[in-house]
Formats: sequence, structure tokens, C-alpha cells
Amino acid sequence: MADRHLERAVAKLKRETLSLSALVEEGLFRSFKAYEQRSTNLAEEVIAADQVIDEREAEIEEECLQVLAMYQPTGRDLRIVVALMKIIDELERIGDRAVNIAWQAHSLSIIKPVEMPPSMAEMATKTKACLRVSLEALVNLELKGAWEVLSADDEIDSLNREHGEMIRQQIEKSPSDTEAYLSHLSVSRSLERIADHVTNLAEDVIYMVEGEMVRQGKKRCPVPGGIKRPV
Repeated sequence: MADRHLERAVAKLKRETLSLSALVEEGLFRSFKAYEQRSTNLAEEVIAADQVIDEREAEIEEECLQVLAMYQPTGRDLRIVVALMKIIDELERIGDRAVNIAWQAHSLSIIKPVEMPPSMAEMATKTKACLRVSLEALVNLELKGAWEVLSADDEIDSLNREHGEMIRQQIEKSPSDTEAYLSHLSVSRSLERIADHVTNLAEDVIYMVEGEMVRQGKKRCPVPGGIKRPV
């Protein structure tokens, strides 16, 4: 009977984590849309919605701790609960980065516009695709998508470095537009950090399924071609 109660409790934690992931994914999509459109209304909606994400993350964490205390799970069940605690933390951090993008969208709406770095949309698309694939790996508890996400992170890091150099050059050419260019740089860095959190999330899925820790420089399984899934 105790095993059945534990099974139900773990299943509930999974459902609530997936519900949180949907909120975070929507927040990221809306934040970059606000940035592209320089929409203050959409940016403010993303900022306001972050409180719900923070509250849900705290509630799920508390439920995870209750499950650990009440049922003292071992083996695979313990691994799942621990992984879910890590995953909700990464989701909350992604939500925070989406809020930063929304704030930059708000700032850009009230200053002289400058052209967005041409590859910023590509970077956002790759980041959103990585998040989608990682969440699908979580839903289906499968490894292929998780490994794909790990292989794509370097591409996003490279784009962020390109943006940094490009924006530095633009600031030198047009110092009066420094504020706008720094906002674009902040968005690029937020996308790069989101990709890092998504990578951590994918690694947590691998741990949940296989019980293998793949962080801290451990060799990763290469996946040719990176992320190509449309969003």
C-alpha cells in the first residue's frame, strides 16, 4: 500500500513539474516576442506572470520535501524526486531570465531604436528549440532529445560571443546608441544563460532515466547536426 501511495505522489510531482514547464516555456516565447516588437504591454505581462512561476516552484519543492520525508524513497523513486527538485529550480531560473528579456524590451521601447543583431532571432530560435526538445525528453523520459540539447549548447555560446563582438563594434561607431546596444547585449546573454539552464535540465533528465550524472565536464554523447526541430 505504501508503494502505491509513493507511486501516486511521484506521479503528481511529475504532472506539476510539467505544468510549471508549460508556464516557463510560454513566458520565454512571450518575452522574446515583446523584445522583437518592442511591446511594453507584452513585457509587463511576462514580468507579472513570473510571480506565479516563483510561487509554483516553491510549492512543488515543498511537496518534493514532503515526499522524501513521508515515504523515504530509495532507488529509482529517490532519483526521480531529486531530479525533479533540480528541474524545477532550472525552470524558475529560466523564468527569471525571460523576465530580464522582458525588461530589456521595455527599455528598448522608450529609447531610439537600433537594429537588432541579425542572428539574434536565430539564437532565440535555437534556444527555444532546445527548451522544447528538453521538455519533450522530460515528458517522454527518453534520452535522445536530452543528448541533442547537450550537443547544441556550443552553437548558442558561439552566437553570444559573436553578438558581443558585433555590439562592441557598433558602440564604437555610434556611442550615442550605447544604451540600446547594451540592451541587445543583455538579451543575448540572457538567451545564452537560458541555454545553460536548459542544458542542465537535459542533464537532469538523463540522471532521472539512467542514474548517470553528466555535469562538471564529464564526457557527453555527441549528436551530429545539433538541434533542427522547428518551433
